[in-house]
Amino acid sequence: MPSNFDIAYSGLTLEEKNAGNQTTMIFILSLVFVYFLLAAQYESYLLPFSVLLSLPVGVFGAYFTTQLMGLQNNIYFQIALIMLIGLLAKNAILIVEFALQRRKHGESIVDAAIEGAEARLRPILMTSFAFIFGLMPLVLSNGVGAAGNRSIGTGAVGGLLIGTILGVFVIPILFIFFQWLQEKITGAPTNNEKLMVVETGDKLIENTDNNE
Repeated sequence: MPSNFDIAYSGLTLEEKNAGNQTTMIFILSLVFVYFLLAAQYESYLLPFSVLLSLPVGVFGAYFTTQLMGLQNNIYFQIALIMLIGLLAKNAILIVEFALQRRKHGESIVDAAIEGAEARLRPILMTSFAFIFGLMPLVLSNGVGAAGNRSIGTGAVGGLLIGTILGVFVIPILFIFFQWLQEKITGAPTNNEKLMVVETGDKLIENTDNNE
């Protein structure tokens, strides 16, 4: 072509190209939002890291399976990553929450982490594999729009599969480390549940009051 001609994107391709520059900011804002939400839930600035630092395992799985299937890192794959953050964080939150409850009842940090993972293992596997099988039509899709469907499905399935299998081992280790750091600063947690007995007529009603 002559030197006075140029090439430019237009339409949907131009919008995807412009939106791609915002991916890093979107990921950062998502992680910051999750961190502050967990900090408020656990009343700790350290314990949320046991959830957040388990996410890279699943993200690695998403990139690995996408490259293995010969797909590209496009806008559809990035949407799958945002969804994957929520799915993997949900699994980690369940384990950390149950482990923290057991720690507050006087168990050691290691025992609390192991029992928390054991207690939530079956629900985590059931929900994760149900979601994976539900995404298989996207992974195996053909025809019009199949590239976008396969990018979303493959990224989410690969990330969730690897993140779930490895997460049940990584999350308890992270909980042990950050809970140990937290107790070095604030001391061991105490169980603030008190039993209240209220007399109503001929019956006694027992009520658990949480004063945390």
